[in-house]
Amino acid sequence: MRSQITAAMAVILMMALSTGPGAAMERAPHVESGYAPVSGLKMYYEIHGTANGNNPPLVLLHGGGSTIDTSFGKVLPSLAKTRQVIAFEQQGHGHTADIDRPFSFEQSADDAAALLRHLKIGNADFFGYSNGGNIALQIAIRHPESVRKLVVASAMFKRDGLYPEFWASMRRATLQSMPAELREAYLRVAPHPEQLPTFHDKCARRMLEFKDWRPEDLQKIGVPTMVMIADGDIVRPEHAVEMFRLLPHAQLAVLPGTDHMTLVNRAEWQVSMIEAFLDAPMPKQTRLEAR
Repeated sequence: MRSQITAAMAVILMMALSTGPGAAMERAPHVESGYAPVSGLKMYYEIHGTANGNNPPLVLLHGGGSTIDTSFGKVLPSLAKTRQVIAFEQQGHGHTADIDRPFSFEQSADDAAALLRHLKIGNADFFGYSNGGNIALQIAIRHPESVRKLVVASAMFKRDGLYPEFWASMRRATLQSMPAELREAYLRVAPHPEQLPTFHDKCARRMLEFKDWRPEDLQKIGVPTMVMIADGDIVRPEHAVEMFRLLPHAQLAVLPGTDHMTLVNRAEWQVSMIEAFLDAPMPKQTRLEAR
């Protein structure tokens, strides 16, 4: 099956299709939204639910080419019932207008940390899906003081973490093979919808120009981390296990009968596992030797 991945499928996977046609997010009560001046951006953000003394905020990091709704529409309302949830749209995505710089996971991590400073949030949990999972790892590497716990779903830290067929198909990706759901979501909310071709190309370039991260950087991530993949993901299970072994305080979750596109539709599984992980006591030791 994996040898039959097409160029259209590569774009779907690169851009983290999640909720399917016409999916709309059920809004939780107490939703605030606005734009923050962050690293030259006017970054769109939403705050769902209310802060409480029991749980830190949970920050959601959407997939490449996506929006808050397309990555987290199925899980956000449930997560916001027990904790404050902060979701934002990255450079050039959704409501956030693009600026003249490439997309990169490192820059997106810096943008996320700057948004938290703007919102006067010192420490938070993070849940990143696909490219958002890569960004979550970079936040922990570059801004460890901002992170209490991480959930990284369908993320990678090396190119060989994804199947070779994916990379071959990525090189053939075109705007015409962009999934209609993501194209429509962009055109519906983007402040400059005429920039869709540039947006597509910058998303693809971020993937094609990706260079491996050092394993020792993952070993330095001292916070509890849940590594989540689908059993039919574009991320190889061996890669998820390698990440699990490198991270000092890691758990591994493999969702059965699921692929990269349908992983975020497994709302009941995800919410129950994520809430149990986030609610569990912090480890007594700040570091463990890597497995």
